[in-house]
Amino acid sequence: MSPPAVLLTGAGKRYDIVSCFAALTTTVVADPSPLAPAQYAAHVRASVPLIDDPGYLPALESLCAEHGVGAVLPLTDLDIELLARARADGRLPALVPSPDVARATYDKYETHLLLERLSLPSPPTVLPEHDLEGLSYPVMVKPRRGSGARSIHLAHDPAQARFFAAYISEPAMVQRAMGGPEFSVDCLGDLDGRCLNAIPRTMLESRGGESIKGAVVRDEELIELGRATMEALEVTGPATIQAFRDPDIGLGITDVNTRFGGAFPAPIYAALPGHSYPELIVRLAAGEEVAAHVGEFRAGLTFTRYYWQLELDEQLMPTGRDIIPGGPPAPQ
Repeated sequence: MSPPAVLLTGAGKRYDIVSCFAALTTTVVADPSPLAPAQYAAHVRASVPLIDDPGYLPALESLCAEHGVGAVLPLTDLDIELLARARADGRLPALVPSPDVARATYDKYETHLLLERLSLPSPPTVLPEHDLEGLSYPVMVKPRRGSGARSIHLAHDPAQARFFAAYISEPAMVQRAMGGPEFSVDCLGDLDGRCLNAIPRTMLESRGGESIKGAVVRDEELIELGRATMEALEVTGPATIQAFRDPDIGLGITDVNTRFGGAFPAPIYAALPGHSYPELIVRLAAGEEVAAHVGEFRAGLTFTRYYWQLELDEQLMPTGRDIIPGGPPAPQ
């Protein structure tokens, strides 16, 4: 039998993720934007209502029924909680955490409180209305629901922290500015919230909050941090855990994204044969039991990402033409 199809929501420009799934099974992309480039790597492109439209979930349900979808994965933060509720209600086979975890991890202050309750390391974090005098400075003032490194400001004293909190036109939080190197751990949890693997990487360069250069590293402390966080939160599906190793306070988790991270190529390159996260997800969707293999990967590989594009005709169909005949040249 053919493996079940996979439905990806909010694919945007993640051509790499869609391509990896399309090489394994029928892949459906649901995106409200007719110009989302990643949809052209899928077998099926579907225009759906906006996420806050009452017709959004019914549209996804229809696509699942029509194409035999066994796994739904969000490629953006915006609909994770919605998909989590649909999974809890038995409406969609979404690989996302519980609604409570999805809600908490979409709010960075709630993430901090959740990590503290679970005895997981998180930097000192308060709200602007709390006592800012007793904090260790500098601090980062950032939106509680920010993404893409939007509206993040470094404050060196309480007056600056209050100014930036008022300047940001949305609910904000104040968090100790972590020193030392920044890392991410790309993880995958099975249907029971058991961590299958945790692959750490450096964050050599980010642009707009998205990692564009990095290297896979073997760091036992980070591997264990990824496993412990995934299993404490009982995450089903992919997640990226961001952390700093501060010289004074040690590891501190600054973000938990319960979806694929921007540096998706890193765990793909690092995976052992047959164990890439898309391959494991397709196996889970087919009902297979996948053995945990935390720490089994190839370290020392570096990735660097670049940009390419598509030409579309008057009906927004790919023309097949490229700026260089044959597409991007092979690396030399």
